[in-house]
Amino acid sequence: MRTAKGQSATKLRICGIRTVWDAVGDGEFFCPGCGGDRNYRRLTGRHRLTVLGLPLLNRGSAGPVVECAACRAHFATDALDHPTTTRFSAMLREAVHTVTLAVLAAGGTTSRTVLETAAAVVRDAGLDDCTQEQLFTIVEVLAADTGCGTSDPAAEACGAALAIELHEVLEPLAPHLAVAGREGVLLRGARIALADGPYSQAEREVLTMVGGALQLCPADTAELLAAAARTPS
Repeated sequence: MRTAKGQSATKLRICGIRTVWDAVGDGEFFCPGCGGDRNYRRLTGRHRLTVLGLPLLNRGSAGPVVECAACRAHFATDALDHPTTTRFSAMLREAVHTVTLAVLAAGGTTSRTVLETAAAVVRDAGLDDCTQEQLFTIVEVLAADTGCGTSDPAAEACGAALAIELHEVLEPLAPHLAVAGREGVLLRGARIALADGPYSQAEREVLTMVGGALQLCPADTAELLAAAARTPS
């Protein structure tokens, strides 16, 4: 005589639900399971009722999900919102470069000390071939963009095009940086501004805008800038 446990096991072997997956895309992503950049497949699926291992009836759709090619784990598609390590590094380099240009545009490029500091900051961020001459040339080209027609003091200070670019570069990066990382980007800009003395009003306006784009509250931004000004260079 079969036990209830034996009957249940037999029933599970006879009937079941199987998910049939179809690949609809692929690429590279940062795998939360592996903790690094991996290839992935984007999958959509269908639940099928099986009898004796044969799929018979449709029981609805599954997914979409992202499958890591290395660990085979499945993740929600919002895992693709996290930049890969390679992409994140590029975003950070671009952020520091743009902040540097904005601060130089606001404070001017006549000081050799400021240009030296700016080039060192950009090289430290990973753009090893950055030179003072390159930064000077870019800022001079952008100098014609005065930000006229805008009521934003920061845009007036560094130019409308750079003000727009700051938001476009920093706002997507901010959610992926810890607070210390966001503060670090701001303080790199402060270091450049302070290279030739106290902040000018224009430099302060630009750095305040940088803090806002990095999702730092105004009080924290002001405190960080004040602390940087008190710290010996």
